[in-house]
Amino acid sequence: MPRPSKFLAVAVTAVFSTVMISGCEAKVYGSPPPSPAAPQLTVVAPLGTSAPLPEAPPDRPVATFEGLKERAIQATGEAAEAGADITVAVLDRLTGELVTNGANRTIAIASVVKLFIADDLLLQEANGETTLSPEDRSMLDVMLRSSDDSAAEVFWNRSGGSAIIDRVVERYGLGSTSAPGNGRWYNTISTVTDLVRYYDMLLAGTGGLPSERAGIIMSNLAESTPTAPDGMAPGGVYPQRFGIPEGLYAEPVAVKQGWMCCIGSDWMHLSTGVVGPDRRYVMAIGSMQPAGAEEARRAITDAVKTIFPGGRI
Repeated sequence: MPRPSKFLAVAVTAVFSTVMISGCEAKVYGSPPPSPAAPQLTVVAPLGTSAPLPEAPPDRPVATFEGLKERAIQATGEAAEAGADITVAVLDRLTGELVTNGANRTIAIASVVKLFIADDLLLQEANGETTLSPEDRSMLDVMLRSSDDSAAEVFWNRSGGSAIIDRVVERYGLGSTSAPGNGRWYNTISTVTDLVRYYDMLLAGTGGLPSERAGIIMSNLAESTPTAPDGMAPGGVYPQRFGIPEGLYAEPVAVKQGWMCCIGSDWMHLSTGVVGPDRRYVMAIGSMQPAGAEEARRAITDAVKTIFPGGRI
């Protein structure tokens, strides 16, 4: 749908600048279930659907991230040759092993913040502080699946704006995440390691959101749409399968994506989510690149393919 022009502030190594935003978000298919270490999520099927998340297999062998660090460094170098500056983090939730490419710059996370908006709203509902009407639930589902900005605006304003981020940061202990300086939700600042931590704690139930409410978020991410309405994109929609969905094409994934232009001459793309049939892995990868949208999407997807050859972890 048409969107108003937006300004966003991006922080790279603690330097913030105000820029125009072009759009946000992306999605994926597949619905990975919790790892043996995490509680089973009871899925409340959104929008009248009834597809449950698969259960974790018992006795899954413990694997390692052998060679992953080297491939992440290789992907970083190849991306740099194409003009892209990437930052990436991958967590094995079963072993606790975290691999990064050594970069953890702050960035304005655009529509990925819709995770935080939904989390805060669903906790309010669980605590009896608000009631979500059927229309509210439908808006929440569309906000997560198809990155509806109007729904984000409604919930952001209803729940206190930047106070949402402060509450989520406190509950999840996100040390590098902060509320937007100008009060606009898409200018919320975070890092790939904070986003990985958020997903891990959301699935484990240690961030304060009850498991059945976390299930609402995850089932929507698993049903994310291939495009999102974007009034500033050609045809009014933006392709949303860059990064994790297209790079890890052989794995079930549940994702929340974000993008924006123009940060100086750069496009920003951010791909985050949960990977694997037992929700064992969490990944976040961001890219800044002075290129056209299609080229920038291809660069972040190619980086994921280099990190995970064959489309699998």
